[in-house]
Amino acid sequence: MTSFTNKNVLNLLRNLPRLSISNLRNNDGAVKKNKRGRAQHGGDKHGHGNKGSKARQNFMRPGYETGNTPFYMKFPREQYYKDHHVKRQYPPLSLATLQQMIDMNRIDVTKPIDLSVLCNTGLYNIKPEDKHFGVNLIDEGADNFKAKINIEVQWTSESTIAAIERNGGVITTSFFDVNSLFILINPKKFFQRGEAIPRRMIPPEDAILYYSSAANRGYLADPEKISWERFVLAQKYGYKLPKIEDDPDYDMLISRKDQRQIFYGLEPGWVVNLKDKVILKPTDPQLQEFYRS
Repeated sequence: MTSFTNKNVLNLLRNLPRLSISNLRNNDGAVKKNKRGRAQHGGDKHGHGNKGSKARQNFMRPGYETGNTPFYMKFPREQYYKDHHVKRQYPPLSLATLQQMIDMNRIDVTKPIDLSVLCNTGLYNIKPEDKHFGVNLIDEGADNFKAKINIEVQWTSESTIAAIERNGGVITTSFFDVNSLFILINPKKFFQRGEAIPRRMIPPEDAILYYSSAANRGYLADPEKISWERFVLAQKYGYKLPKIEDDPDYDMLISRKDQRQIFYGLEPGWVVNLKDKVILKPTDPQLQEFYRS
């Protein structure tokens, strides 16, 4: 092994290059070369400068400000459709269409009408998978509506309530959860599964006030307050309120579902056997108490 002497070290230092800015460089791959911009001068005008757009007929779209933040994005905006995909929707059904269903004998007015009856006509349908939570009965055709009915809807207006009660009818606004809606709009499909009828869930927090209001004819409202609101509405719209107590269809008009009930005449916990045409009822006291709660 060769030993370095002072003379050899001096010769080595004399021949080696000196450390300077000219021979300094980074490791390979440490610095990436910048890519050339989209425009002539490195992308400062993005191809829409005084030569680009005029000479090449490359006109800017409305609102484009050559790479800067557009004017309409510098200020806050009102989000009209915020959370629209999670809001409950109520497809409308007019009184004119309802009267047409009755005139065509697609609806039997001698029995209570609910969402299941409306969907069974084939003229109205909802899709719970699209956030549809029932029917919104609107007042279109209220002047020509003449039927006396007992109807259950999920949303309605004051003028619609007046049009129904003016003819001696009764209307109730009732909430159904998504699972109950699937069962209600297609009962046959549910009964074929051989499952017990579940309980209907109570309304969520943002809907409990609507369905507890007597003015909205909510199914959770006090019946005495509903009777008073019927009288107040008749005075407001100027018609004489018929007395349903003297009506021959009194039993049909006062028929209402329980807060946990989905179908008329069928209680939660019952199993409908379509093949044998029988109804199986729970006998266990704990099950009976569960479905009544």
